Amino acid sequence: MRGQALYARSRQAPASLAAVVISALVVWTLAWIGGGKLTDPRLSTLILVTGVTAVSAGLGGQDLALERTAAIRWLPRRAAHVLLCGVLVGGVLLAAQALSGQPASLAFAARNSAGLMGLVAIGAAWGGAQYAWLPPFAWLSLSFVVPPTADVATQVLGWMLQPPGTTAATWTALALAAAGTTAYAVAGPRR
Repeated sequence: MRGQALYARSRQAPASLAAVVISALVVWTLAWIGGGKLTDPRLSTLILVTGVTAVSAGLGGQDLALERTAAIRWLPRRAAHVLLCGVLVGGVLLAAQALSGQPASLAFAARNSAGLMGLVAIGAAWGGAQYAWLPPFAWLSLSFVVPPTADVATQVLGWMLQPPGTTAATWTALALAAAGTTAYAVAGPRR
């Protein structure tokens, strides 16, 4: 267990967990003050994006050269890290919805947290942990301005805000999750 604890501390897991919970509480409080509900896909997605942004800092270690030369197998560790962060962020959203007495959508939380963690992992592999937050933030910004239509292209562009049963949104999130997890697990964070 000592190895996992050291890994979690080196990846700033306690600070990231606190940031995920605090950001969810801030969004929930602002929604409550404004009369909104966490069942609104925009607010739920905002909680997820702030959560994956918080955990993105942990996708790079203290010494990137050490990660490339260490005698341990990094591929499964990196893949597990991305998957566990996605579960954590989705779980915080579901907990916030349940605590506020609103119906929680497991399908929405699972789809969006998986896709957003894939985007963060792509960002870490592409630009390093310090820039891993850019792809989910950029796609969220795009999703807010794409008009909701039945067109498949706009469903792909606005996949974060689509209802849980939307096929194009689900496949987009799965493709992003698979591509991001694979890219990060194989290549690791960029220097």
